[in-house]
Amino acid sequence: MPNELRRVERALLSVSDKTGLIEFARALTRMGIALVSTGGTAKAIAEAGLAVTDVSDLTGFPEMMDGRVKTLHPKVHGGLLAIRSHPEHQASMLGHGIAPIDLLVVNLYPFEATVAAGKPYDDCIENIDIGGPAMIRAAAKNHNDVAVVVEASDYAAVLADLETHKGATTLTLRRKLAQKAYSRTAAYDAAISNWFAGELGDTSPAFRALGGSLAETMRYGENPHQWAAFYRTPEQRPGVSTARQVQGKQLSYNNINDTDAAFECVAEFDPARTAACVIVKHANPCGAAEGGSLLEAYERALACDPVSAFGGIVALNRKLDAEAAKKIVEIFTEVIIAPDADEEAIALVAAKKNLRLLLTGGLPDVRKAGLSLRTVAGGFLAQARDNAVVDDMELKVVTKRQPSEAELADLRFAFRVAKHVKSNAIVYARNLATVGVGAGQMSRVDSSRIAAWKAGEAARAAGAPESLAKGAVVASDAFFPFADGLLAAAEAGATAVIQPGGSMRDDEVIKAADEAGLAMVFTGHRHFRH
Repeated sequence: MPNELRRVERALLSVSDKTGLIEFARALTRMGIALVSTGGTAKAIAEAGLAVTDVSDLTGFPEMMDGRVKTLHPKVHGGLLAIRSHPEHQASMLGHGIAPIDLLVVNLYPFEATVAAGKPYDDCIENIDIGGPAMIRAAAKNHNDVAVVVEASDYAAVLADLETHKGATTLTLRRKLAQKAYSRTAAYDAAISNWFAGELGDTSPAFRALGGSLAETMRYGENPHQWAAFYRTPEQRPGVSTARQVQGKQLSYNNINDTDAAFECVAEFDPARTAACVIVKHANPCGAAEGGSLLEAYERALACDPVSAFGGIVALNRKLDAEAAKKIVEIFTEVIIAPDADEEAIALVAAKKNLRLLLTGGLPDVRKAGLSLRTVAGGFLAQARDNAVVDDMELKVVTKRQPSEAELADLRFAFRVAKHVKSNAIVYARNLATVGVGAGQMSRVDSSRIAAWKAGEAARAAGAPESLAKGAVVASDAFFPFADGLLAAAEAGATAVIQPGGSMRDDEVIKAADEAGLAMVFTGHRHFRH
């Protein structure tokens, strides 16, 4: 094991994000550490009245090609890569006039931000950093001798180490910084490669890279014996990853998973057309409804399954108002997520100190393409996000009876929700509200029966004289392979059905629907969600 402490005599600073730069550079100067810098970083340091050597003076070459070539030079990389205890390395440094660089501070050109801002192709290309990743990787490889910083958030830790050890860094810190450095360049390259794949329309590139930045370390995962962490990707999609948490305790792994499911579902409802609420428990909607107000939508969603809603996630498609907030906080709720909230609503929610309130600033675009990932042993599956929307589908009536306009509205509503229910999924809906949901069963007929039973339970909870399935419509996320699932819905009192179609037994299912007096439409689109 080499000597743990490494004294810092000289630092090279080259940053695009200059947050905290001058304070950090000033502290290094006070410790007698010589500063070398590039371009705008050197200018900022000099303007602050600090001594700094421009990298051009170090290398003997000017910056050229619009700054593309400035640090790609042996006097930079030799200073970073030379092993201090290696005689041949030391001889090469002496022979070629290479001085050691003991601390490297680099953050990369803002490629991710450039892409997120929707800049043109050429702008994105120009924001691909070359010299920065090369220096970072060199310094990280030689972390026995060199400390490397890729984020301003680590300035304080470096200064504390230097102060404690009289101008030296510890191997422990250098190793931590090196690990972060490689993680940063890996995430950076992942963002570039995925952007390129998107630009080329290549959905199956030979190598698929993944990268994200740590949002928070979680207390545990899906279960207490599992560790977990939450990472953000470069995709700018309004939701739990971009939300501002106004109040409440830390979100758990399951909270985040369920909140994402709820908000993606409620985003199916255009806020300019209607108020909508979705209540989720264990990643499945247990109630969803439209309404003239958020209060009405919430009350109607809650009525579908008030038992499951206890301890659930409430997602809203409009700004949370006091009227809705007052009602929502009447029962135990884990999370409320909405695009925004007014001050009175925020104050009402504040009375429940553990209730998390997340404000996203907008709704995700349900039609926007994106990447969906799932791990398997030894690999992962990548697919396009399910961005099919029922409003864009051509509904084909396949039965003798045509659905009424009211039934058609309910059918579209039910299929909108079924898209977000785990397969096999059956959703009963009436008057633009769910009345029964069957999710995640091994057979579609079981989902039909569970959804019908749920509708009966909802009726009993509401004091209604008969099952809420009576007169409802039914949505199925995939085709009925046999007529039994459809007949279960008919027996429960449903009057109309929406399903993708495409079964070898479609004719048999259509015949059964006709015999039961049901109206049925095919969408041509399946919504499996496993």
